[in-house]
Amino acid sequence: MVTTEDVKRLREETGAGVMDSKRALEQAGGDFEQAKKILREQGIASAAKRAERTTGHGLIEAYLHGGGRIGALVEVQCETDFVARTDGFRQLARDVAMQVAAMNPLGLTVEEVPDDAPGRKEEHALLLQPFIKDASKSIQDLVQDTIAQTGENVRIARFARFEIGR
Repeated sequence: MVTTEDVKRLREETGAGVMDSKRALEQAGGDFEQAKKILREQGIASAAKRAERTTGHGLIEAYLHGGGRIGALVEVQCETDFVARTDGFRQLARDVAMQVAAMNPLGLTVEEVPDDAPGRKEEHALLLQPFIKDASKSIQDLVQDTIAQTGENVRIARFARFEIGR
C-alpha cells in the first residue's frame, strides 16, 4: 500500500510529479529505492525525447575558488526563462561551475577532448566525470536529473576555466 507520506517523500527527494511518484512506488511494490531507480530511468528516456528541442534560454554561472586563484564560467541552457530562474536549474549551473574549477575538464564530450590529452580522454570529458560532491553520479546524470525535474531540454553549452599562473 502506497501512502501519501511515501509519495510526498519521493517527490521531495526526486522532484518528480505526484502521479509519477505514485506510479513508481506502486510499480516498485512500495520499495523506495526501486521507485527512485524507476523515476531515474523514466527521466533518462524523457531526456532522450527532449534532446532535439531548442535551448534558447539559460544562465551563465561563475565560480571562484582558492581566494580567487581559480575561476570557472559555465553556460547552461534550457528551453524557457521560467526554468532558468528555478532553484534546481541554478544549482545545476553552480555545481557544474564548481566541477569545472575543481577538475579542469578539457572538453564537454570525449570527442571534444584533444588527442594529446594525458591519460584516457574519458577522464577529461566534463559530462563523463564523476560529480565531485557525489561520485556515484556523473555530470551527465546531473543534467538528466534536471531534465526530469523541469520537463525541459537542458544542456551545458560551454565552459571556461582560469587559474592564476597558468
